[in-house]
Amino acid sequence: MDLKQKLLNKQAKISIIGLGYVGLPLAIALAKSGFEVCGIDTSKSKIQSIQSGKSYIEDIKSKDIATLTSSQGIKGPLLKATTKYSSIKNSDVIIICVPTPLSKSKDPDISYILNSINSISSELKLNTLLVLESTTYPGTTEELVLPILEKSKGRNLKVGNDFYLGYSPERIDPARSNQSIRNTPKVIAGITEECLDLVKIFYESIVDKVVPVSNTKAAEMVKLLENTFRATNVALVNEIYLICDKLNIDVWEVIEAAKTKPFGFMPFYPGPGIGGHCIPVDPHLLEWKLKTLNYKARFIQLSAEINESMPEHWIEKTQDLLNQNNKPIKNSKILVLGVAYKPDVSDTRESPSLCIIEKLISKGAELDYHDPLAKVITVDGKNLISISNSILENGLQSYDCVIIATDHSSYDWKEIQKKSNLIIDTRNALKNNKI
Repeated sequence: MDLKQKLLNKQAKISIIGLGYVGLPLAIALAKSGFEVCGIDTSKSKIQSIQSGKSYIEDIKSKDIATLTSSQGIKGPLLKATTKYSSIKNSDVIIICVPTPLSKSKDPDISYILNSINSISSELKLNTLLVLESTTYPGTTEELVLPILEKSKGRNLKVGNDFYLGYSPERIDPARSNQSIRNTPKVIAGITEECLDLVKIFYESIVDKVVPVSNTKAAEMVKLLENTFRATNVALVNEIYLICDKLNIDVWEVIEAAKTKPFGFMPFYPGPGIGGHCIPVDPHLLEWKLKTLNYKARFIQLSAEINESMPEHWIEKTQDLLNQNNKPIKNSKILVLGVAYKPDVSDTRESPSLCIIEKLISKGAELDYHDPLAKVITVDGKNLISISNSILENGLQSYDCVIIATDHSSYDWKEIQKKSNLIIDTRNALKNNKI
């Protein structure tokens, strides 16, 4: 049976490399559709969680994992997990969902992709479809991944004939209940027409709409455009906030009025900065690529400067308001509410809350934090533990200042406002909840 028929009949064996916020939901979706899926990750704790039928991601239910790991396909469980790359040697489809972080100099760290591809190449069998979903700079699939696979096991393989290669950017948005893998259009591309055809058939099994583009560079660029668009617009509205603050204008009122316009305006909202693994990172992947072409991405640089400056602005505002109460930051008791990068998730990657906490501690504040989902964080190499719910409910009066950094929906804003001496609201949580 050829690969196309295996995909159509859902008899293709799938391997997914990387079981984080992208890989695990994808593995669940594929297994639910009837494919036998093997997830591969270097994290032993993730593998153990899956094997135990337990989820470590908010959007994934433990019962779904437990059901899929016990459900039997033709040759075994619909979902299994391992740390061993050797399991891919019998795979028909391999999806790469590993991270692409930035170095300290904000250059792309593609070592995770390279390590995965090198491991795959040593096990690659003929007629396998590979799809890269990791966010990366334009040209990665064609210029970096393809040459390694073509020389797999010392062979001279031909893409589109001996193996198939494509790219599809992930569009996961944690905690967005109205969006799923199924109803989110999937951008796809292939190195050749044969590759694109197989990528299309594969993703049509789990999504309602696929959107083919002409080549893998274009598909890689799609994701960078999406997140650069968000980063630059957040930077713009953060600067509008700063302007309104200087002019003593309520920026939230301005945004609410502006968004009544039925055309030509899309609302974005200011805050303490910008966080998550994608939006603060992805524009720099594009910026780095353009540097190699001697092009300065001025919008990207300026947007990063504005967004990265916001934690400092809110610290200055905290300092000013404390001073008005005859209290310096040093030795003041400050509580930060929310350390996740967005509401109702536990993910603290690149969260501006961490920057705020670190800077306040360096200024001598007696700092605590509370987050209903992120119970432990690491700041400047030290672990901090969230205060208990009982302290939150009964001890707010003991703090000189409360900073709302992440507006989790579980917070009782009315009670928080009533019991707090001073509140710095970076998210407009109080007004949004009509207190």
